[in-house]
Amino acid sequence: MDGMTSHTPRSRWRPLLASVRPPSFSGRLHDARTATAVGRWLGAAFAVCFVTGLLSHYLQHPPPWAADALPSRPVWGYRLSQGLHIATGLAALVLLPVKLWTVYPALFVWPPVRGVRHALERLSVAALVASAVLEVFTGLLNIVQWYPWPFGFVQTHFALAWVAAGSILLHIAVKAPEIRAHWGRRSAGTLALPAQDGPDRRALLLGVGAAVGTVTLTTAGQAFTPLKRLDLLAPRHPDAGPMGLPVNRTAAAAGITAGALSHWRLEVIGPDPYRLTLDQLRALPGASARLPMACVEGWSVDARWSGVRIRDLLARAGAPPGAGLRVTSMETSGAYRVTEMGREHTEDPLTLLALELGGQVLSPDHGYPARIIAPNRPGVLQTKWVTRLEVL
Repeated sequence: MDGMTSHTPRSRWRPLLASVRPPSFSGRLHDARTATAVGRWLGAAFAVCFVTGLLSHYLQHPPPWAADALPSRPVWGYRLSQGLHIATGLAALVLLPVKLWTVYPALFVWPPVRGVRHALERLSVAALVASAVLEVFTGLLNIVQWYPWPFGFVQTHFALAWVAAGSILLHIAVKAPEIRAHWGRRSAGTLALPAQDGPDRRALLLGVGAAVGTVTLTTAGQAFTPLKRLDLLAPRHPDAGPMGLPVNRTAAAAGITAGALSHWRLEVIGPDPYRLTLDQLRALPGASARLPMACVEGWSVDARWSGVRIRDLLARAGAPPGAGLRVTSMETSGAYRVTEMGREHTEDPLTLLALELGGQVLSPDHGYPARIIAPNRPGVLQTKWVTRLEVL
């Protein structure tokens, strides 16, 4: 029609599409070189987190075929691995936003898909970003023991770790031609950026490194006690708590009452079962060991524990050599009310049914009248308020 402007369906949709697109960043340092530098640091943090996280998960939830083979030495093994897990996770909390900032323009390219290979790349990036953000921030909330979500943290955190690892591998596979070209010096020079950007890039990387160092120094003291005076940002201090040791689950939270404790007996189930009162248990040959209490939230501290060796209690019940053990707590509920340990721990002379901490009778919050303490074992498996030992 003369004098009138015709509008195709596509032209009518363009203003709407433009309005929903995210804002663009035209500043410098959203470039390949900056993204590569930060990505190397983030990749190293994720790698350490992934390996130590798998170790922690399988120590807490060992598959049946590996339950008897979990090592009890070195005694500080779990303390080191979980301390590294939390430290690198907190470092990633700084590095991940910086990495996303540097690649922001690439995250929202237009059109969003330009072919099959590009679609695979976009899919790998979407899965990687989503899983990494969820993994880091749910991990942060876990160490402060705040769970505002309806799903189980352990299962979700474990699954997200595999999603993130798989997304990284898929992304590397999709970008393999560019990676080979770069390392083979056949790239188009995507990392050869203007020299005037050098000072700004160095300043950014120096600031990121300083932020990571600050976070590490002010949180690592919860596990690496020589730095405990600098433990300003960590959710736990290694000396804060009853009897100078932190507590995650109190007796009140576990439903342990004074009335229940007054009727406490230790029941040992095996070929020759028996029951002991607390006085009878204390009359048995004792042992002491200095062992770390290492929690999945990242804090740990050495302490001297005294009690009765687990292997002596099992031998008295007629347990065969190499027998495993099921431990039951008095607590009325909880994911770790019942735990198990394999022969590596039951036969270790440092594995105790502890009755004292630092030469004093256990407080109710630390598991009075008796708790498990074993080397190289996550704190959630150091069962408190033990009432039953069952030979497996």
